[in-house]
Amino acid sequence: MKQTIFATLVILSLISCSAKEQAFDASGTFEAVETIVSAEVTGLINTLNIEEGKELKAGEIVGHIDSTQLYLKKKQLEAQVVAVLGKRPDVTAQVAPHREQLKQAVNEQQRISNLLMVDAATAKQMDDGNAQVAIIKKQIAAQESALGITSASLNKETEPLNMQIEQVNDQLAKCRIVNKTVGSVLVKYAEVNEMAIAGKPLYKVSDLSTMILRAYITDKQLSSVKLGQKVEVLVDDVGEKYKTYEGIVEWISDKAEFTPKTIQTKDERTNLVYAVKIRVKNDGYLKIGMYGEINFLKKI
Repeated sequence: MKQTIFATLVILSLISCSAKEQAFDASGTFEAVETIVSAEVTGLINTLNIEEGKELKAGEIVGHIDSTQLYLKKKQLEAQVVAVLGKRPDVTAQVAPHREQLKQAVNEQQRISNLLMVDAATAKQMDDGNAQVAIIKKQIAAQESALGITSASLNKETEPLNMQIEQVNDQLAKCRIVNKTVGSVLVKYAEVNEMAIAGKPLYKVSDLSTMILRAYITDKQLSSVKLGQKVEVLVDDVGEKYKTYEGIVEWISDKAEFTPKTIQTKDERTNLVYAVKIRVKNDGYLKIGMYGEINFLKKI
């Protein structure tokens, strides 16, 4: 009798375990989009106001890399620009003597014209006066042209310097460590007073408000799964209970792959499966790497 009761309990236990194992269509692990923020310039880290678990906003300045040398380089380039532009000729001052000569020549031309009207001057004198005015005007035009060319040449000499100043300004801006995405700090790789090197990771951040459950399904299940479909996601809770979430299918792989060793599927004999991603809104309980189970056919 005791043997019969024991055998019955074992059978019921096996049935219960089998039912629990088959209570879902697929399972997988939760993941999130992780962004590694790296230094964009080389220098000593002056400030780095982040801690693991801290929530960061997009555009938030979280630190600063020493910019002394870049600032001094910028001042040097600006001084070089001033020095080059200081060589530009003062066109007005240099042309002033010729303009004074032109003023006198025009007055002389007018005086001869008045004398010619009363036959007190000759035509040759008038011609000489007109020629003198024309010559001085040409001299002024030639001098202005030469001085203009010199000024333009000096202005062009400053263009490479101005470009270098813009490059330094860009590097100075990158001395500010700006967090560019909303999320929580997962890992902190650097500390204040350490040397930052361009490209060296400073910290890792991820938006954990929504999580991605990556699971694998068989080819037989493909017909019951489609993009945008709402599915039931189950996560282990206290004891034998589950926490239930609503998930949305946002990606289905277009090619099959071999079953990952860590992933269980409804049909364990199937060697080839298709990866799917289920987006789940996180209430703070879900963590990266946590296992989750999916029911595709159950209506939410």
